[in-house]
Amino acid sequence: MKKLVFLWVISAGLLFNSCSTVPLTGRSRLNLVNNDAVMPMALQAYNQFLTENKKNVLSASNAQTLRVKTVGNKLIESVRTYMNANGHAELIKDFQWEINVVEDKSVNAWCMPGGKIVVYTGLLPVTQTDAGLAAVLGHEIGHAIAGHSAERMSQQLGSEIVNVVGNVALSNNQKGQAIFNGIYGVGGPLAMLSWSRSQELEADRMGLVFMAMAGYNPELAIDFWERMAKASEGSQKPMEFLSTHPSDATRIAQINKYLPEAKAYYKPK
Repeated sequence: MKKLVFLWVISAGLLFNSCSTVPLTGRSRLNLVNNDAVMPMALQAYNQFLTENKKNVLSASNAQTLRVKTVGNKLIESVRTYMNANGHAELIKDFQWEINVVEDKSVNAWCMPGGKIVVYTGLLPVTQTDAGLAAVLGHEIGHAIAGHSAERMSQQLGSEIVNVVGNVALSNNQKGQAIFNGIYGVGGPLAMLSWSRSQELEADRMGLVFMAMAGYNPELAIDFWERMAKASEGSQKPMEFLSTHPSDATRIAQINKYLPEAKAYYKPK
């Protein structure tokens, strides 16, 4: 019994003392792995992606690239302004922002830890407007600023710690170990999915503020996500409970709740 208590106290202490606060939302997140550890890996993956897709990366003078970079740079400036004004400048001091557009039919975009942004041309017919583009770029940048990649790695590491401690503590109790593994085997992955959905909504909230600060009406984010929902009609989606992304209806409902906060930052330019 003493062994069990000791192991749980040690693991709980490690997890409790490895937390940080997400800018803007104020949420406490697990920080066993920080952005400093993730960014070199992200940069390597980004460079590999560019090498593998060299023929599809549009030139800097391409009209689509110019448009994406114009909107993206406004978002980046709003992020810098917010982070500097709210005591978070240290979190982005090593970011090396870069924006590329890739000729690809995928309806997708991403921002890696460290500020490397890629937009696929297949997304542009859905964004339609600069505000729509700002909505998706703000969302993807929100993931990077919140450190969601590092958090997911931390969650996985924390999950493994709990798994190991639980099995060690119950090593002499086969029945108890079987029960623990049964709960962990189902509950662990489902918790990870839930965390991912929460991160998506958090990125939405942060993105709304960043696009508003950049001079784009955050209310127009609703139009973009409605177009995204329509574009995915007919495709097979897993139930929200088993998905890493919230349902379209849930996302749009939450964005409506976030709008008053974002509109306070909105100044048309």
